[in-house]
This record gives sequence, structure tokens and C-alpha cells, in this order.
Amino acid sequence: MVKETDDIQRATLPRRALDGFDRKILGAITEDGRATYAEIGEHVGLSAPAVHERVKRLRKHAIKSIGAHLDGPSCGKDFLAFVHVDADGWGKSERMLTLRQFPEVEEMHSVAGDTCVIIKVRTANAHALEDFLSQLYVLPGVRSTKSFVVLSTYLERGVQAEVTTEWPEVPLPTR
Repeated sequence: MVKETDDIQRATLPRRALDGFDRKILGAITEDGRATYAEIGEHVGLSAPAVHERVKRLRKHAIKSIGAHLDGPSCGKDFLAFVHVDADGWGKSERMLTLRQFPEVEEMHSVAGDTCVIIKVRTANAHALEDFLSQLYVLPGVRSTKSFVVLSTYLERGVQAEVTTEWPEVPLPTR
């Protein structure tokens, strides 16, 4: 029996390696998804038609989507936590994948280590997180959870296409 697995994200290799222009274009789009091809071309040193052709190709294998990144607190979701879920069996089971239907779940990862799945959850407050956790325990096989509440966020961004060739110098702390 063949089982459909279209709903599980798989690592895919690009059909063609990204060159420096591709990475710069992806960086510019990541910075401002509304930028015109002409604006991106000015930034990366290509003509607008050349950028357009590259973006068409990149949409096939490197660009998942272009959309808005919402600010959690502005949307009434001030409370961010990472929840480690320990369950019987495999983390990619049908019962665990049902968690994708909860709007509080922003990310879900099957991991190796002391837990099966790590979930990034954003809620209005601690009480809402508690309600979410109660829904986790309804799932058959969930043995335990560990929640890590975020106090401050210093960096939150998507995948970056550009490559660092030189690392910035970091000053050593003085005593």
C-alpha cells in the first residue's frame, strides 16, 4: 500500500546551484518582497529583465512564497514558547501532524534527541499556552512536554540566502 506523504516537508536539492547573483537577489527579496525588478537589479548589478528571468527560475525551486511577516504582539499574540513533545512512536505520526491545524503553531520540527517534536507556539498569554498544552495531551501517545518561554527575542528571520565570507570581529568582554 502506498501512503501519501505530500504533507510532510522534505529536504530538496536545488536543480542548479545558486550563484552569487541568485543569492543577492534572494537577499534583496527577503529584505523587501515588494521591491521592483529594477530596484533589485540596481542593488545586485543586473538589468531588470535579467532579474525577472532569475526570479522566475528561483520561484521554481528556492522561493517558497512571498508574503507578510506579522508582528506577534501587534496581532495579540505576545507570548512565545518552544514546546518539546515526547510521544510514543515516531514524531511524524498522523496524530502529531494534526497539530498543524492549530493557528498557534508557527513551526513544527521532527528532531533527534530527548524529544520527538519541537513546536514554536505563539499565544496571547500563559493561560492560552496552558489551553494549547491541554490539547496536546488529548493526542494519543503524548507522554510529556517541556515548554521554554521566550523572555526576549534578539533575532527572528527566515532563511538567508547570502553567504558570509568574512566573519565580523567580535570584541572580547573586558573585566
